Amino acid sequence: MPSREILFAASILSADFTRLADHVREAEEAGAGFLHVDVMDGHFVPNITIGPLVVRALRPVTRLPLHVPLMIEQPERYIDAFCRAGADLVTVHVETCPHLHRTIQQIREAGALPAVTLNPATPLGSLDEVLPDVDTVLVMTVNPGFGGQELIPATLDKVRRLRRTIEERGLTCHVEVDGGVNAATIRSVADAGADVLVMGSAVFASPLGVRGAIEELRALLA
Repeated sequence: MPSREILFAASILSADFTRLADHVREAEEAGAGFLHVDVMDGHFVPNITIGPLVVRALRPVTRLPLHVPLMIEQPERYIDAFCRAGADLVTVHVETCPHLHRTIQQIREAGALPAVTLNPATPLGSLDEVLPDVDTVLVMTVNPGFGGQELIPATLDKVRRLRRTIEERGLTCHVEVDGGVNAATIRSVADAGADVLVMGSAVFASPLGVRGAIEELRALLA
């Protein structure tokens, strides 16, 4: 196993929204490092989720950093609103940003850390010119839109190549993985080089409960 610290990002996409505040507190008490708040528009991905109002409602109930991936078209129209609502890190998809460098700067100027996301079929080369400017690169290991999907095995090679590139260039950005991370895949994802693991159904839909699920997943990395 790698010596770097592995952080868990609990994705509320799979939480029970009738008791969202309780689920968030349980994840924080169990040692989650981040809260992952997926924003989907029904255009870029085939699902509709939440907007800045939910981020604003979450901000006072947790001390966890709020990671807000914008799986939406024209994300630059909404970045400022999500940052004002309390987002700590805002992620945009390479596929939706024709002026990616400008969008990254917009996130930073709005007061959040910038991150970029790659869909499974998007090559790493699209990041060459902006890699030094981002805090995190999120590699989608499923096609985005819905929770509970199985990890696409071929995406692990992309994670390995990304980690190698970051180290060769002397950079410090995180490698985040989202999609199909669970008890069966967590070791292979961490071994590939990811240091931020997004988990939704593996945490919030587990029969062990939120705390039990996170404790079990951590034990698998020990």
